[in-house]
Amino acid sequence: MKEGIIMETVLQTNIAGMEPSRGKVRDIYDLGDKLLIVATDRISAFDVIMANGIPCKGIILTQISRFWFDFLSGEVEHHLISDDIKSFPEPFCNHAEQLAGRSMLVKKGEVLPIECVVRGYLAGSGWAEYKDSGTVCGQKLPAGLTQCQKLPELIFTPATKAERGEHDENISFERSVQIIGQESATYVRDESIEIFKKASAYAESKGIILSDTKFEWGVVEGKIILVDEVLTPDSSRFWPADKYEAGRDQESFDKQFVRNYLESINFDKSGPGVELPDDIRQKTSAKYIEAYEQLTGRKFQKDAN
Repeated sequence: MKEGIIMETVLQTNIAGMEPSRGKVRDIYDLGDKLLIVATDRISAFDVIMANGIPCKGIILTQISRFWFDFLSGEVEHHLISDDIKSFPEPFCNHAEQLAGRSMLVKKGEVLPIECVVRGYLAGSGWAEYKDSGTVCGQKLPAGLTQCQKLPELIFTPATKAERGEHDENISFERSVQIIGQESATYVRDESIEIFKKASAYAESKGIILSDTKFEWGVVEGKIILVDEVLTPDSSRFWPADKYEAGRDQESFDKQFVRNYLESINFDKSGPGVELPDDIRQKTSAKYIEAYEQLTGRKFQKDAN
């Protein structure tokens, strides 16, 4: 699969008589008490959706999320009901050509209006802030840390959710309390950290470092449960452990090829997305597939349902 990846993509789904809401990556169909979430092959970088997509990306993201939901079963309640198209209600069960491998029937709830970010390493925007002020999202860290260094302890850095085309805004834990309440904020902080610890230990056993990730939580029948995608290359920084070295940027299993390309053409990080070259799309797809196979120990099958 590393050579000659099929370049066809699903940029959006079209189910006759059904109108989804479309996010950066997902098409979401409201079925009343449930949702059907479809991960397309759209890709966003710097919060801008590109003009073309990444082959197989939606299938890979969905299957990685499915793996983690199974892994975390018994630890935390989540929203997944089924990813078997035959169990979907009509007309969706009749559209395998669009939905196979990339869709999940889930519980519908009220999504909490904060993103729960857990950081284990000093990378990305956290590193940029630390260089300027010695803090990450306002939290003071010890002096003398280097780029991508493992943090002395995990830190929780919540963020508000941006409207489409805008950027998320980091907030303090105290601000998250003001938004969702003390009990809910404490719960999602503590659960996010515990999930990160368990997932990080597992990933390390597979030769992968989990640098940071973001979780989303929702309220279903009065209970806070884990929703959206979980621990995918779109919501996390995964690094190959055998190539890790503090003090520099790391190789990663995510859309870094896309970001690097956009930086090389001086993309202004706003407005309409650009057409990505086929080699960037293929390299990015291969990285997503590599992450799936290394994490799960399974061979990626494009047509597996």
